[in-house]
Order: sequence, then structure tokens, then C-alpha cells
Amino acid sequence: MEAEDIDSDRLFVITGGPGSGKSTLINALAEHGICTMPEAGRAIIREQVAIGGEALPWSDRRAFAELMLRWEIRSYRAALSLRAPVIFDRAVPDVLGYLRLSDLPIPSHIERAAQTFRYHHRVFIAPPWPEIFARDAERKQSFQEAHLTYEVMTETYSALGYDLLPLPLDSVQKRVQFVEAAVG
Repeated sequence: MEAEDIDSDRLFVITGGPGSGKSTLINALAEHGICTMPEAGRAIIREQVAIGGEALPWSDRRAFAELMLRWEIRSYRAALSLRAPVIFDRAVPDVLGYLRLSDLPIPSHIERAAQTFRYHHRVFIAPPWPEIFARDAERKQSFQEAHLTYEVMTETYSALGYDLLPLPLDSVQKRVQFVEAAVG
């Protein structure tokens, strides 16, 4: 699959640090009838915990990254079969960012994936938002780690040539309106 063979103008990404309202926004967009693709990380954590697997961010980050990459590529291919715009809760470049954040070597196949599986040139990024940040069973990072994740995702997407569109620190309804206006 070559990047130029795909019409990526209808594939939009929402990225950022944990606890910044991405998943809540994605769920609200889905309720508005917009096609969405769920986040890989939380689903993989739930699956790995359920089976006693080790591909977890607190056990084996490299294996966790590989599972996220497979998930994101499947989501990308599934989105191509849809005719409408699709909003992704994170995407292939987030795997690259995750490895950078984890200070792990980046395999060449992950770099190639981030170059090959392209999305709309405008990427929504959720800034750190201390008022809504909360830890839970799957989100164990501190707010400081969430802020660092935001910075790494900003650098990663920018280096890949994407234009970042910060989400407003506002109500879910205002964020939905913001995304809908940008998506068209």
C-alpha cells in the first residue's frame, strides 16, 4: 500500500496526552453520527489483563507497541471501506510517539508504517487539561506524564508533516462543534 494511493482527506485523527478528553469527544462525535475508530491502548490493556498477558505498558512496552500498531493498521483499513469522514482516537503515528516517549528503539517497520498510513493533514490535538485529568485502572500515568505525552505527540506529528489543530479547553459540546466545523 503506497501513501499516494489512498484518499486520506476523510481520515481524521485526535491525539494528545492521556486524560485530555479525547475518548469522551470521540464518543460524543459517534453519538452525532460521525464514524469513529476507538483507541487501541485501552482495548489492548483490557484484553491483556483479561488473559494474563504481558503486552502492557507496565510490563512489556515493546510488545504493547506492536499490538497497538496492528490495531491501528486494522482500523485504518476498516476506515477505508467507509465513504464518510472517519475520526480516529489516536493513529499509527501515536505508536511512533509512544516508543519515543518510552525511550525505546524505533524499528524501521514502525517508521515506514507512520509514513505509509497517512491521515488528513490536519490533526486534532488535545492539550493537557488538569481540570479533567483523572487516573483509572487503565490510565496509570501522572499529569506530568500526560503533559510529556502531549509534547511527544506534538513533535511526532509535526515531524511527519501534519498540521496540528489544538482542541479548545471547553465543554464536550463545544469540542464537538469545533471538530464538526473543521471536518466539514
